[in-house]
Amino acid sequence: MPDALITRTPSAYDYPLLIKNLLFCPVVDAPQQEIVYRSHRFTYRDLRQRVACLANALTSLGVKRGDTVAVMDWDSHRYLECFFAVPMIGAVLHTINVRLSPEQILYTIDHAEDDVLLVNSEFLPILEQIRGRMDTVKSFVLLNDEPTVPESHIPFSGEYEALLAAASDQFNFADFDENTRATTFYTTGTTGMPKGVYFSHRQLVLHTMGVMSVLGSAVGQGNFHRQDVYMPITPMFHVHAWGLPYVATMLGVKQVYPGRYLPDHLLELIDREKVTFSHCVPTILHMLLKHPHAGRMDLSGWKVIIGGAAMSRALCLDAMQRGIDLFTGYGMSETCPILTISHLTPDMLELSAEEQAVIRCKTGCSLPLVDLKIVDSARQEQARDGKSAGEIVVRAPWLTQGYLKDHKASERLWEGGYLHTGDVAVRDELGYVKITDRTKDVLKVSGEWVSSLELEDIIAHHPGVAEVAVIGQPDEKWGERPLALVVAKPDNAVTEKELTHLVREYADKGVVTKQVVLLKVKLVEAIDKTSVGKVNKVALREKYL
Repeated sequence: MPDALITRTPSAYDYPLLIKNLLFCPVVDAPQQEIVYRSHRFTYRDLRQRVACLANALTSLGVKRGDTVAVMDWDSHRYLECFFAVPMIGAVLHTINVRLSPEQILYTIDHAEDDVLLVNSEFLPILEQIRGRMDTVKSFVLLNDEPTVPESHIPFSGEYEALLAAASDQFNFADFDENTRATTFYTTGTTGMPKGVYFSHRQLVLHTMGVMSVLGSAVGQGNFHRQDVYMPITPMFHVHAWGLPYVATMLGVKQVYPGRYLPDHLLELIDREKVTFSHCVPTILHMLLKHPHAGRMDLSGWKVIIGGAAMSRALCLDAMQRGIDLFTGYGMSETCPILTISHLTPDMLELSAEEQAVIRCKTGCSLPLVDLKIVDSARQEQARDGKSAGEIVVRAPWLTQGYLKDHKASERLWEGGYLHTGDVAVRDELGYVKITDRTKDVLKVSGEWVSSLELEDIIAHHPGVAEVAVIGQPDEKWGERPLALVVAKPDNAVTEKELTHLVREYADKGVVTKQVVLLKVKLVEAIDKTSVGKVNKVALREKYL
């Protein structure tokens, strides 16, 4: 028998999965719900109108379908508006990682072929350094939180609020192919410049639905619903703030955007706006809980997804003692990102705090539509016994199709038809995954990737260094800190302080990310090697960690 195909009625609507459709229900069902940023308070009805104004402002600047609009901003209502308006007109939103070095930012702007750049006034010094070398940007728009316009040599086409005020609040957002690219951002790795990761409308909508289904179906713990108040504490420039702003908007919840992540300001917002749902890396949570103001606050009822780096049991227990509902989420830049959530069953909630913390710190169980496997080097799936380790490989409808303009790296990423995460893990009989290692030697410091090879290259250039190897040292506050093991040349008086200062100079010049200032240096007599003469980082970790 032939396959039974659906016959489309000529007058039927072929509903594309476009980002614009995430706005429909909130605007209709919760038009007066609030979106908060600094002194600004907008309703969802305002959001819909402002998205239309931004679309008109961008098209008046010449933005057309397929063009790229880049944003350099802190977490704000403006960023949320860009999350919708830019892809809704068929353009691509490039969320620039403002924590990269100026040279890396320049690379991503040119590589993404940005046409328009929206920039917060705080980042003008960076832009002034590189503006003469940007090849594709035609227009600049100022994002300004201050009452006065800063002095700058940048030829701005206008200021964001002024452009929106002059634009119509009506825009006909046409349908187009749901596989159209919607966003691009850049992720750093072990070597070379950052890689461009991209996602389509269809992928972002399906990720939103998948995350909403798993968070909305949770019972008693870790759920996200319409009565929540949402505030992201992971940057909107990084994997769309884990995709949660789209989920929050589709649910129609109150949203609070904090701008810069200053601990006293974040705690004030949590208290004043009654925030009940957030997500962050362990470093941020550690910083908040150790802040003097935290001791005077009631944080019970605050639900927090922890990701980006491993969460320690000590941090988890500290948060639980404060009444915080803390649990792990896992994913990576290439996966949009959420693949797993570590929810607790009702039975698990009856366990002791110490036993719960073990589960809350695990990587968790797969989301609906996520085909996650743990495989050995022969790509055979490992037993679900909590002991048999292998690499996490995955399929899901929201995974990136590859790296922008990098066919070889894309093929490696998807070798064998599954996306390779590079993370080594085990899975127990209940389906809970726990990451145990990484296949690459990249470090994750305060939620940011730091290349061990890049650091080794800098230190090796010192005339007094004979050998160097950089490994990650677990750290309660930062997740990891780079530890450089250095063999000095004979009769050379190189010091640990001197090498630390050398790396800091590179960071100050913008050659490498500023996270490397957390580097520790240890002078050693020799560095362990494998049988073929390569640096044995496994042995080094066992010896020095």
